[in-house]
Amino acid sequence: MNSQPADWHFVKKRTADPAGGAVYVNDDRTRYRRTGGEALAAEAAYQRQLAELGYPVPRILDNGIDDGHVFVVEESLGDHSLHDMALESLDGTRALSDTVVDLAAEVGGRLLRAQAAHAVPADLLMLREWVREAGWTDNVFTENPDLDNPRVRATLERAVAQLAGVPMVPGHLDYGLPNVLPVGVIDWQHHGLVPLGYDTALALEIIPFKGGTKGYLASPEQRRRYLEAMNETARATTGQPLSQHLAPYLLVKALFFLALMKPTDPARTDKQLKWNYRRHLFLEVLEQYERTGAVDTAHFLTLDDFAARHGAPGHP
Repeated sequence: MNSQPADWHFVKKRTADPAGGAVYVNDDRTRYRRTGGEALAAEAAYQRQLAELGYPVPRILDNGIDDGHVFVVEESLGDHSLHDMALESLDGTRALSDTVVDLAAEVGGRLLRAQAAHAVPADLLMLREWVREAGWTDNVFTENPDLDNPRVRATLERAVAQLAGVPMVPGHLDYGLPNVLPVGVIDWQHHGLVPLGYDTALALEIIPFKGGTKGYLASPEQRRRYLEAMNETARATTGQPLSQHLAPYLLVKALFFLALMKPTDPARTDKQLKWNYRRHLFLEVLEQYERTGAVDTAHFLTLDDFAARHGAPGHP
């Protein structure tokens, strides 16, 4: 088989796969073809399982080995993610479109219902493993050894204890508007078991972790409305709302956003800035959670405000 048939057109490289690879689309844009390594094969197998469980994911149409490389062909769910739609709808302000919020709630509700239908009881060991995998804690503590301390460890254990009794479900681990389309969810590379709601509850809450560089922000009312929609779905399926778990979820997500951020080149002041900014956000989340048991991302500094306050070199 030819590794790039005539009806496939290059879209982009796949930088997240250790084996490299690329993404192609066919002539009528109804199928995508991805190439990579064993990570891609594992993702395709997981995605097939999710489709069988009723998750809103692209169907895998073909997969195998071609010229020594893994390839996967899947149906297209469309060309525009909710992130793309949010950027396209900006009207000179940073206000997130209500249409995007409504679509996020619709797709999030579909995913949450599918997850709740296949939930399994969790124990503390499973929750601790989720913290390690979802927060990339091994990497975070390697790159930031000062954060591997009794205070952080105790707070993470507090989060685990708070989530005792929350069931575990097959999850995305990198859920957000860039991976959500109006009809489903894509990019399941970083998958695993997660506490119910970890994916969907944070869809709007994680926007501020980008420091204002996404171009849009969700208003407090939009965040409240979205979260209440997720609460309603959770109550209907499990009898419990999700909002009570928001703080421990955000603590783990703050670790996730700090992972793989430390630059190896000290001359890259832009990367140094982003690394220090994510460290600041993690410590902000940690402090809020310790002090109040809650986390409000509306209090986050933007990247520009952080740079101005700390006199970051190389920042305009």
